[in-house]
Amino acid sequence: MSQLVPIPSPGIPLSFGDPGGPLVIVVHDWYGRLPWLANYGEALASQGYRVIVPDFYAGVATIEMATAEVLMAQLEVAGALAELDDIIRVARAEGSTRIGVVGFSLGGWLALLHAQSGSADAVVAYYATLGPAQHGIIPAPVLLHLAEIDEWDEGEDPESFIDRLKDHGTPITDWTYLATVHSFANASITDRVDVNAAALAFARTSSFLEDHLLN
Repeated sequence: MSQLVPIPSPGIPLSFGDPGGPLVIVVHDWYGRLPWLANYGEALASQGYRVIVPDFYAGVATIEMATAEVLMAQLEVAGALAELDDIIRVARAEGSTRIGVVGFSLGGWLALLHAQSGSADAVVAYYATLGPAQHGIIPAPVLLHLAEIDEWDEGEDPESFIDRLKDHGTPITDWTYLATVHSFANASITDRVDVNAAALAFARTSSFLEDHLLN
């Protein structure tokens, strides 16, 4: 594979903030845990959260889409979900009583899938949904950040997903960012990032997490 980017602390979750605070897990997209996620995690931690950023690609990341697709295909989904469980278990033992999960693309899909277990108090997914085959009841409020220009498989489009959430009684808030494309919040992918949309989405994420984890 080409275009691989070694990352610090390979395979080891990054952590920010004080143990025992409300936990926010930040889950990387299909490109892997690129450097921008450390800044995102630090920004959340400054607001009073314990933030953990796992690495599901064992120390590699990429800025190239074709390579990202290969890395995503190699991901063991069950293992990633189990790692989220382990992070939450450790955080609860340290005193964290409220849990939020923020995920991007692949990470958003994992966050939504994992939230069906009932272990999260709030879920934020950037440009991600669940298809009918994976979709169960999500018993936590959900915030979706969507690109205006994106591609979806049949039944995975945001409208269908949001309708299913509403049918299940899941509180849902969704925002679509004009003139953006998939990965618009990934500051390491310079040809796709939209700085203004990313900043607005972060502000909305902060407000959402504050409502459900701090208040």
